[in-house]
Amino acid sequence: MSENIIPISSRATQKSHYSNWQRYLNLLDQRGVPEKCRRWYVSHVEELITAFDGRNLKSISCGELTGYLRKLISSSGIPGWILRQKVDAIRLLLVDLVQSRHALEVEWNYWAEAVVDALPRQHPATARETSPERVVRYRTDSVSDPASRAEVVKMIRILRTQHYSIRTEAAYRDWVLRFLSFTEKSTAELGSEDVNAFLTYLAVERQVSSSTQRQALNALSFFFKHVLERELSLQEGFRPAKRTRRLPVVLSREEVKRLLNRLEGTHHLMAGLLYGTGMRLMELVRLRVQDIDFARQLIVVHDGKGRKDRVVPLPQTYTDSLRDHLAQRRRLFLSDCQAGPVHVFLPDALARKYSNASSEWIWQYVFASARISQDPRSGQRRRHHIHERTLQVAISRAAKEAGIPKRVNCHALRHSFATHLLEAGYDIRTVQELLGHADVSTTMIYTHVLNKPGLPPVVSPADF
Repeated sequence: MSENIIPISSRATQKSHYSNWQRYLNLLDQRGVPEKCRRWYVSHVEELITAFDGRNLKSISCGELTGYLRKLISSSGIPGWILRQKVDAIRLLLVDLVQSRHALEVEWNYWAEAVVDALPRQHPATARETSPERVVRYRTDSVSDPASRAEVVKMIRILRTQHYSIRTEAAYRDWVLRFLSFTEKSTAELGSEDVNAFLTYLAVERQVSSSTQRQALNALSFFFKHVLERELSLQEGFRPAKRTRRLPVVLSREEVKRLLNRLEGTHHLMAGLLYGTGMRLMELVRLRVQDIDFARQLIVVHDGKGRKDRVVPLPQTYTDSLRDHLAQRRRLFLSDCQAGPVHVFLPDALARKYSNASSEWIWQYVFASARISQDPRSGQRRRHHIHERTLQVAISRAAKEAGIPKRVNCHALRHSFATHLLEAGYDIRTVQELLGHADVSTTMIYTHVLNKPGLPPVVSPADF
């Protein structure tokens, strides 16, 4: 293929005799791109060539490609599947066909997943700003009784007053709505027998797990006690399903290395920090610039599970990578500011107390979304944190490519962090503090997956 692809119109693709276009079409065929989509792939490539004024494709630098992709992803009104298709078309051209060394430096997986970076209205990062009335109106298609909807609104207000997490709020809200839809009664008519029937339905008809049934029970108990102001007493003879005790998925050190070697760029850094610090996924993606303390080699985790703050070690292995990432993030922030202030979500009433804080550098997310969104109420331009799904997909894909025969997800790296510390001889109380567990009994689960869980090595009779 000639290094300078001659742009042609999509309509003329089939009539073209240029060998370079034919080789690109052959590559699309090899990669399994449906025939009906190929003319669109050619169209996306033509847009790239036009944007760079017909330049030699190998001369386009990594920074120029990244800027083009960022501008592409930031385009409003384009569906996510089209953006993903555009990224894939450009990657196939520059990496697989042209084999540009600059294109090899681009984080293609990051940009391919960046189309989901625009956080939905009900995402936990922004849902606190939505009034309870709007939340209930958004979720109550099956509950028509106005009095019942008002009681759910009341429950959400109580949950927020008591500072329950936004995910707990969403779970309790959905369970109560399902319960009201199941009973088809007004809240004044509800009784313990209705809860008993609903929980039995979940276990027998829906065949939910014991943990799911208990979550539903907790939600309904809260609703009866704090909203309906009457105690919930289940019928005699009913017993909630016994909680299943499962061992966590733990990777060996060699498996962690293989997994990380399959990741690149931002995803590699994020996965490495999950393993090196033991943070939860949402704690990682919500990190702010001011949470990183390079001088003391620490990361401060604010508002973790249970609304608790804690400190975790910053792995020296990733210090330089994190510095480079923040330098790049700083350049992106300054570039954003040229078009006006770029804000981030601030928890609780901080946005009102510190009116300019949301647009300051120290409050920006470390791992930012590739897309800028606009708040429909305030009109603020916001760059939220990266969507957690992008890292979940990347780790799942990397585990398959590495041939790891385990159910690997982001939380498996946290499990591996705790287990490897215990194997190295660290005290279980230290591990409990680093993980942010309220009770040491929760941390004790990792002693069951140690190579030597406090007992003399046992040799299997099969090896006698």
